[in-house]
Amino acid sequence: MTDGAIVVGASSGIGEAVARELAAEGYEVGLTARRTERLTEIGAALPTNAYVATMDVTDVDDAREGFDELVDAMPSVDLVVLSAGVGHLNRDLEWEPERETIDVNVRGVTAIATAAMAHFDDRGAGHLVGISSVAAVFGNGGAPAYNASKAFVSTYLEGLRYRQAGREGDVTITTVEPGFVDTEMAMGEFWMCSPETAARQIRRAIDRERDHVYVTRRWRLVAWVLNALPERILQRLFT
Repeated sequence: MTDGAIVVGASSGIGEAVARELAAEGYEVGLTARRTERLTEIGAALPTNAYVATMDVTDVDDAREGFDELVDAMPSVDLVVLSAGVGHLNRDLEWEPERETIDVNVRGVTAIATAAMAHFDDRGAGHLVGISSVAAVFGNGGAPAYNASKAFVSTYLEGLRYRQAGREGDVTITTVEPGFVDTEMAMGEFWMCSPETAARQIRRAIDRERDHVYVTRRWRLVAWVLNALPERILQRLFT
């Protein structure tokens, strides 16, 4: 049976590039996001079977139901990639950008992650990949909710790995922490890579069943430096 993957947030950016990369590797791909027409266009261009499901992860009950329906529609779902995410510069702390960030990056990601883990627990195997960010390792005065939400994603996935270590099923959980990627959400250009480059490195991490990976790999150095800096220096950098 051909391997199957669901990519949540597949209509643009890293999610779209990962869907294309997986299809090129032979995966049948379930594509989910809010933009149905765009998903249909992407699916029609893939070399393998594509399954399209409209999903707004902020409507968590409907999103979980839609995820389960997509799983049932596909011959096999061995891999789930959580790439849905938003980010806003919001120095004035306006409520709507903060609320949307938490609704998508925390509530939405958790809703689908738990649905995916339930599926993998039932089948005894699987691979969950979550797209977090190097932003997870520091606070940011310009985008406080975004960095905090990515810290949640990274720590939550780490918790799922610890949970899985005490269970019998063969489920891999991979945390991906990209630096700047050339998407609409990019908040800088330093060491920026294309979504296609990011997708290739994510696919290699999937193939190798890595627990954690930086994209591109040199962002590991940045994360190490940021973790080592005293808070007074970080405040000057990210006020």
